[in-house]
Amino acid sequence: MKKKLASLLACVMMIVLIVTGCGGKGGEGNVEPTKAPDTANDDQGDKGTGTKDIELTLWSISTESDAFHNSYTKAIADFEAANPGVKIKHETFENQSYKTTIATSVTGNDLPDIFYTWGGGFSAPFIDSGNVLALDEYFTDEYKSQINDAALTYQTYNGKVYGVTYTTPISTLFYNKKIFAENSVEPPTTFDELVDVCEKLKANGITPIGISAKDTWVLAMTHDNLVLKSAGHDKVVSALTGGGQSYNDPDFIKAAANFKKLVDIGAFVEGAAGMSNDEASAEFYAGRVAMFVTGSWMAGSIQSDPENPEDFDAVPYPVAGNNAAATDFMGGAADTLMVSKSSKDPELAAKAAIELARSISKYSYLDGAGLPVWEVDYDDSEVNPLTRKLASFVEGATSFTLWFDTLMESEYKDPYLNLLQELYFGQITPEQFAERMDENLN
Repeated sequence: MKKKLASLLACVMMIVLIVTGCGGKGGEGNVEPTKAPDTANDDQGDKGTGTKDIELTLWSISTESDAFHNSYTKAIADFEAANPGVKIKHETFENQSYKTTIATSVTGNDLPDIFYTWGGGFSAPFIDSGNVLALDEYFTDEYKSQINDAALTYQTYNGKVYGVTYTTPISTLFYNKKIFAENSVEPPTTFDELVDVCEKLKANGITPIGISAKDTWVLAMTHDNLVLKSAGHDKVVSALTGGGQSYNDPDFIKAAANFKKLVDIGAFVEGAAGMSNDEASAEFYAGRVAMFVTGSWMAGSIQSDPENPEDFDAVPYPVAGNNAAATDFMGGAADTLMVSKSSKDPELAAKAAIELARSISKYSYLDGAGLPVWEVDYDDSEVNPLTRKLASFVEGATSFTLWFDTLMESEYKDPYLNLLQELYFGQITPEQFAERMDENLN
């Protein structure tokens, strides 16, 4: 009886699909995924999905100007080719606004099938909401053999894996070798040396450091490094995750003071208040700015945006005291793909998230945009020297500290970024910044 009923339903569904044009793909906006009737257990060979004309929606921050955009595009094409009848609709968002968009969507359970997020504290409330799918049962032995359990540290909550990562980004100090040589300065290894380099460049009419005060996460790239290199990994993690360390501490105040000192000596590009990250980066690529502090993904952009990529190099962010070393880095495997628990096709969405992450890891490394977290079982001989250098930083790292707005829970993120803007514009002192940060975190 059940078999007859299943056959009848299958016939009815096939008629509906023919009449409606296989799921109505011509409609506007998001297309509701369509599940093929009772074929999940059929032997599909390499296809393995038992699906037909299904559309999965993926959200990410990899806009066309983002260094990871090409790797996302290639990974999606590979997945669609390996899974006929499956289409992935890739919708992209600007970094800063996306953090609000994704948080709101999780709260309202209005998520796409697959979505980009940041692991660690940022996504902890998402897991608590119950709207994210645990992926443990979808990690096959093949996948497990290609990625280390430690790489999923920031995607693991309460002993379960809720996301999958594809890169281990770090932030470093990028610099223009040609400008440095022409002005007889060396890459700084300490904060005092950094100040000295900035003052010499300023005296020669060169803008020392590019930055965006409009996109506050770019301000945070510099500030977070200053804090890590002043206070050290353990104190930073303890202060930002409720571990008992007060933020109103001499090492944190010192870092804020160092940040303000760079502002006061004119180290940053003029007009940063109205300048986006893309605009600020363009000034660096054009050789009008000597240094830029950002993530390792810039190595990929350097291969395509500047006319002379060989003019650029990178060094660890300078230390400020004895609490941290050059081998302590801001960053870590936080870039994450998660799956909505309410996806119409959770098994397929989980498979897509994992395989997309694996492919993005490959293509972004080959592009020079990402440092791989999945096994490198392909020819990487053409990877550019700068990306290889950054990969060596990761291999020799003594610690990774997630960026503040990722490490801390999301409720503390916006107050932090607002305070940082106030510090940049001189509206509060370093002491007030540390005091109010402590209040924000407690």
